[in-house]
Amino acid sequence: MFELPIRVYIEDTDAGGIVYYVNYLKFMERARSEHFRELGVPKAALFDDDALFVVHSAKVNYRRPAMLDDLLTVRSELAKIGRAYVLFNQSIYRGDELICDAEIKVASVAQSTMKPIAMPPAFHNKLTQQDN
Repeated sequence: MFELPIRVYIEDTDAGGIVYYVNYLKFMERARSEHFRELGVPKAALFDDDALFVVHSAKVNYRRPAMLDDLLTVRSELAKIGRAYVLFNQSIYRGDELICDAEIKVASVAQSTMKPIAMPPAFHNKLTQQDN
């Protein structure tokens, strides 16, 4: 499991100081990108060849509001690795309190056609080694 601390700034909130719902997805995106970076992939969405990652789907549960100045921990865990996708379980905590959790499916597509393709073998191997 990978963890990323994130502070809530005014730009993340609405007029009432509550984190705007779409920003939880941005926080999760940052955690996935840093998770990939930790695995040795400096650009999480781009590969050397024609492949790139795009979010295929997101199932999000908003459980409690995060507020201005909160220090959050975003967790990112590989749930399933397919040939052309990665399924992440992600969660956001304020201390021990679960704020938001999601299942995010990220697909490998050809940049030229935007159609699904197998991940580059080197990247797939890094993910499957991390999963063990």
